[in-house]
Amino acid sequence: MRAASRRSVHAILSLMIYRHAHRHGVWVDLEQPTPEEIHAVSREFGVHERVEAELLSPTPSPLVAGEGDTAFSALHFPVKGEDESATRAQEIDFVVGRHFLISVRYEVIAPLRELQKVLETDELLSGRTPLTTDVLLEVLFAHLFESVRDYAYHLSNRIATIEREMYAGHERRCVHAISDVSRGFLHLESLLKTQEEPLERFLHTLSEKDFFGPSFKERAARILAEQRLVSRLVETHRALAAELRETNKALLESRQNEIMKTLTVANFIFLPLELIAFVFGMHALGTPLEANPDAFWIIMAFMLVIVAVLTVYFARKRWIF
Repeated sequence: MRAASRRSVHAILSLMIYRHAHRHGVWVDLEQPTPEEIHAVSREFGVHERVEAELLSPTPSPLVAGEGDTAFSALHFPVKGEDESATRAQEIDFVVGRHFLISVRYEVIAPLRELQKVLETDELLSGRTPLTTDVLLEVLFAHLFESVRDYAYHLSNRIATIEREMYAGHERRCVHAISDVSRGFLHLESLLKTQEEPLERFLHTLSEKDFFGPSFKERAARILAEQRLVSRLVETHRALAAELRETNKALLESRQNEIMKTLTVANFIFLPLELIAFVFGMHALGTPLEANPDAFWIIMAFMLVIVAVLTVYFARKRWIF
């Protein structure tokens, strides 16, 4: 029974291997592969043992290697985490040869699933897709960077919402929201900066091995340009989030200053009233109006006159209203 269970699990995992044959080659995508599956694919395409060992487990930092007739790279792409503004990294390992492209991932990565559906749909509609390995590699990176760009636009839309809330008088509520968005852009920018140099070395390795001819240099330049474009987009939006933080901080300080000014003016108005009430509340011999039956109303009228005079004075000075 246990053996049957193991076979069932292995059958499910085998479904995680996607193959797409293209012109002069094949793309093999492995999602959460078993060591046996990695070994079988490595033997099929002549992948070096060192590269095979790297494919067996996730790589914590970007890595580029050229072994024999293959080029290997482990790259990390930013995606939205469980939290609305949390950013995490998804690793994809690439093994590229003259006539094959192998991608290995340890979790579901939406852009690759979408690309597979696009290729399958195109194949059903128009027959075998006339792609070569270098074209497929460029299309794959285009889908990955498009996903990062979409995530950056998602965060930028939150900036627009926060800005409306901020100018609607909800500055305090926006403090945490701005911090969350800034954190998201910071992680995005960090991952893209970390990715840039290994990606450039990986494409340079492919150009040096001359798998795809001289035309690949232009294709590699387009892939790098796309990565840098996304990186600049994230950098721009992060700067916008930083400016929004400063604006929100200025609005909070301005509101607090207004509150302090109002409290100070109110204190100046009521201080003389307290003094008058204290003087007439002493009940000492010779206190004015003590024997007058209308003393209370006279004192109240006097206080109201003082309040009116001080209010007009502060209003003319533009300290209130």
